[in-house]
Amino acid sequence: METAEILDAARVGFAGLDAPPSAQEAAIENLSTWLCDPRFAAYRAAILALVEKARFRPLLDGFYRTLPFGTGGRRGQVGLGPNRFNPWTLTTSISGHAQWLRHTRGDGPIAIAIGYDVRRFDNLRGDLDREVVSPVDGLSSRQFAEIAAEVYAAHDITVFLPPSDGLLSTPELSFAVRDLDTDGGLVVSASHNHPDDNGIKFYHSHGGQLVPPFDHELGQFIARVERVERMSLDRATANGLIRTIPSDLHNRYVQANIAISRRPSARNISIVFTPLHGTADTTVGDVLREAGFPLIVEPSQQVPDGSFPTVPFKAPNPEHETALRRAIDTADARGASVVMGCDPDADRLGVAVRHNDSWVTLNGNEIASLVCHAALHRHAHTDPLVIKTEVTSSLVSRIAESHGARVIDHLLVGFKYIGEALFLLERKGRFGAIEGTVDCFAVGLEESHGVLLSSAIRDKDAAGGALVLAELAAHEASAGRSLVDVLNELMVRHGAVHNSLSSLAMNGATGRARMDAAMASLRSSPPSAIGDRTVVRMEDRQDELGTFGEIRSETDRASRNVLVFTLEKGARLIIRPSGTEPRCKIYVETTGDVGGDLVLLKRRLQVEGKALAHAFIHLVLDRINLELPDWGLEISDLMSIEDRIRWCHDLIPELQTILETKPDTASDWMNQQLTGDTRRQLRPGIEALARTNSDLGDLLLPYFS
Repeated sequence: METAEILDAARVGFAGLDAPPSAQEAAIENLSTWLCDPRFAAYRAAILALVEKARFRPLLDGFYRTLPFGTGGRRGQVGLGPNRFNPWTLTTSISGHAQWLRHTRGDGPIAIAIGYDVRRFDNLRGDLDREVVSPVDGLSSRQFAEIAAEVYAAHDITVFLPPSDGLLSTPELSFAVRDLDTDGGLVVSASHNHPDDNGIKFYHSHGGQLVPPFDHELGQFIARVERVERMSLDRATANGLIRTIPSDLHNRYVQANIAISRRPSARNISIVFTPLHGTADTTVGDVLREAGFPLIVEPSQQVPDGSFPTVPFKAPNPEHETALRRAIDTADARGASVVMGCDPDADRLGVAVRHNDSWVTLNGNEIASLVCHAALHRHAHTDPLVIKTEVTSSLVSRIAESHGARVIDHLLVGFKYIGEALFLLERKGRFGAIEGTVDCFAVGLEESHGVLLSSAIRDKDAAGGALVLAELAAHEASAGRSLVDVLNELMVRHGAVHNSLSSLAMNGATGRARMDAAMASLRSSPPSAIGDRTVVRMEDRQDELGTFGEIRSETDRASRNVLVFTLEKGARLIIRPSGTEPRCKIYVETTGDVGGDLVLLKRRLQVEGKALAHAFIHLVLDRINLELPDWGLEISDLMSIEDRIRWCHDLIPELQTILETKPDTASDWMNQQLTGDTRRQLRPGIEALARTNSDLGDLLLPYFS
């Protein structure tokens, strides 16, 4: 097909999608560039294949915009087009970063450290035609890192890379930037995202991620890049511009974590740990082994593998109990009472605990509360400091204050803001109204399973949190108690708190437009009540007269796209679009004073929190003209809201009809509609439907086992 024919076919195909006209026109314009410009010649066959097979949804989503620069870098699906992560979006980003470094650092020597995880693009989503070769096929994080190194070298910037058979986690990269005294760093990773995703994050010379306005300045340099220069890996290595990270750096990283130990005599408890096929056996694993814990690494998930073959839903996120299930089974078999796990780049920590003969998976706020309590035990500084994000449980602040610690608890979502606070304390002796040095730093915490205890590192690091929690668990086990007992005791002492996180995945151009419309509607017409709770106050973090003052840049505006609703009876609800995933996140906190049975109170707070979350989701969906039945809210939020609606309103009624009229065809129909993951994602919703309609449930449930 000629270029004009391809564009005409794409225009007709896009018109049949429920995408804004502006997105369709932008996609056509970008598609025209990629088809006509020699820089993108290698992508033409793969683009043509999508057009010929009428695969217009992934084509539109790949071309309707440029992959946004946010949260310190770029992250997204690997694929074709400017809105995908590929060698083009990578190299333009690196070229812009190199130019920005030259602009800010001058003509002298500049060095960068690069880390990366285990990812490898295998087109598991099937968005590309598997019969046609594309430039992104099989690209690993290591290969993306080498491409980045070639661009830096072309700008006469020295690059420190792990050995060719090695990996370097996000926290160890942060440590390496400081240890090697480089001018910045880069991580190639998509954290806990699907295997088909990848991305990059940039780091300052102090080891923390870029924050506004620096990330905005960098974004402007990147946006101006039109041509990219690369120096071959062999030539750059021969010229001394690409060097291997010294092997002894890893030991210094491990010792930096060992140094934050709080109970060095309490290390006699067996722990099962899973790196979920990622990098964390070299971080959490090595730290716990060095500390002397009898560590059992989940054997089926120890080997690095970027397809995450044994992880349910291909979601290597320790926030989810499903990701820890294999390790829990191994713990049962081996008699261990604590399970820990990490995402592929080793910055998030998941924990499950055996309590009263059953397993309890701790959420991020519970982990944060326990880590805070453990970190403040015998802290060396007389005036310790705890730093947390606004969406993290208020229980953390109460625990910190009970230990006599100072608290910074209003930060925006993102560990980069905790890193910024440490940098300002280090360089200026002050952060806001807080005076001090990094010596007073006790712990940084965020609800999304992020912790940091060593100021030698400036991003979240699961290793330090794993060490102090393991020590706390061992100490309590000697008295016949679990970490759940400790958590309950903290709530009795400081008040019960229930925190929950819900999310609405909204994919592509349509989903982005819906998220923007929902936030705009809530801003212009805030609800007076959510569920049965009156809204006492709504705060818009983009308000320049509010907590954060003047907006420093467009990246600052995006980070501050947060609405906080304070409700009666001590409840709080926060909504924000994620900076790294195509979803809106909704945080709910309910609180109560413990005057009687803690178990009953926690159950009541959980029920109240869930009711508030569901009421708010219904409200948000109504603002964007979408509807989902109550049972549809129970479907896993790993599934997009569009797919949840399709199943609730179209496919489940169709299945019901088939079962009532042609039951012998139901299995074939289900096999056409479902993958194993989809079946598991739908089952909680079907179970909720069955609770309200047992006859229908009896009919449907056997097909979702």
